Amino acid sequence: MEGQLIIIIVALIALIAGVGVGFVLRKGVLGKEIKNSEERAKSVLEQAEKNAQSVLKEAELSAKDLAFKAKVSADEDEKKRRQELSVIEKRLLSKEDNLDRKMEQIDRREADLKKADTNLENKRKELATIESRYEAMIEESKQQLEKVSGMTAEEAKKMLVESMSSEATHEAAKKIKQIEDEARDQAEHKSRKIVSLAIERMAGEWVQEAAVAVVKLPSDDMKGRVIGREGRNIRSLEAATGVDMIIDDTPGAVVLSSHNPIRREIARVTLERLLTDGRIHPARIEEMMSKVTQEVEKGIREAGQQAIMELDIHGMNPELVRLLGALKYRYSYAQNVLRHSIEVGFMCGIMAVELGMDQKIARRAGVLHDIGKAVSHEIEGSHAVIGGELARKYGESPLIAHAVWAHHEDIPQETVLDHLVEAADALSGARPGARMESAEAYIKRLEDLERIATSYNQVEKAYAIQAGREVRVMVSPEKMSDADSVMLSKDIAKKIESEMTYPGQIRVTVIRETRAVEYAK
Repeated sequence: MEGQLIIIIVALIALIAGVGVGFVLRKGVLGKEIKNSEERAKSVLEQAEKNAQSVLKEAELSAKDLAFKAKVSADEDEKKRRQELSVIEKRLLSKEDNLDRKMEQIDRREADLKKADTNLENKRKELATIESRYEAMIEESKQQLEKVSGMTAEEAKKMLVESMSSEATHEAAKKIKQIEDEARDQAEHKSRKIVSLAIERMAGEWVQEAAVAVVKLPSDDMKGRVIGREGRNIRSLEAATGVDMIIDDTPGAVVLSSHNPIRREIARVTLERLLTDGRIHPARIEEMMSKVTQEVEKGIREAGQQAIMELDIHGMNPELVRLLGALKYRYSYAQNVLRHSIEVGFMCGIMAVELGMDQKIARRAGVLHDIGKAVSHEIEGSHAVIGGELARKYGESPLIAHAVWAHHEDIPQETVLDHLVEAADALSGARPGARMESAEAYIKRLEDLERIATSYNQVEKAYAIQAGREVRVMVSPEKMSDADSVMLSKDIAKKIESEMTYPGQIRVTVIRETRAVEYAK
């Protein structure tokens, strides 16, 4: 134990001695470092002072240089400004001189204007004096002329105006007549141009109503069957019927287009039956087309036979009966032409009985009056002219053929029958509801036509005829000349156009005639 204690004590003493030795050594090293640091700091301070003095000197030199340059620049600017001020001063002096010269010129002009004003005022006074003298002379001359002529100035003016107006009207009427004669010489060329323009503007709407039929399909799938493989079915249909078939995006419909109403009806019935049957191929199309054609032709003949039986007419050529039945598919102003023809036949017969004429001849002429409309889509010309030629061709008497031909006055009316057919045609077309026009509107249109025509002093009587399609005006031959009647017809037509609304056109006929009547006793 004592040995261990001694060892511990010795170790402690050694430890303390080591710590003391280390402290002493550490203090010596630190002292040297501190001394070195102080020396370096002193050296840095000295060097900094030297650098500061050097920078200060350079700054002073730079400031002096800048001050010198600023002074030189300021002197140059001042010199330039003085030069500019000198130039501006010279310009101002020059402008001042110019202003002085202009003021002198203005003063001179002002003096000249004052002198001119004085001269003008003197001339005005002279002119006023001269005008007063001339007015006095003119008044004196007027008084002398009135004494010589026995008329006042107003009366002379009125007579001169009337004379010039009458002469101008006469010359205008002659010019209009000349223009109309020249227009007639070029009628064919101009009419073709007008018709072509009308076709361009109106063909779409009119053709859609008059030349198109629509067949409803049970479903859009049927369009493919109607067209057929590579279009063979639709080509066969168009070739067989002579009708154009339009299959487009319109749902559930096929459009049939043709100006021939009978062909269009045959195509419509054929297609409807093929759709019902379901078998659509070229052979079946031809077979069905043949059957339908026979049925439609049979229906046409039956319709014609029914019409002549209804009117109790006998011995008519079968071809005329067929054409009469074909009118079943024609319409005019929404009125069926066949029913219209039957009405005209009955009315002609009634009027003929009242006049002691042959009722059957009158009915025959009445029912055939529009026969030309059955082929007017194939033959060029007026339906009245075509109808008259057909009646004559198929054995009708010259009296009936002439009545058919003249019912629209394409040729002059010569017999009582001609007038009966025209009157019956007008009555049937004018019947309220026949052509989508009420009785009140029809009567008012006739009254307006006669009112407009009789509003002119030269007119003695006016009659609206042809169901309001024509107005005939009777004028006094003493009050107007032939040239004046031309002007009157133009004036009445313009007034009708401006004041009335009507379908189609209205013909204005002015009649001027002189009659001498004497009685033998």
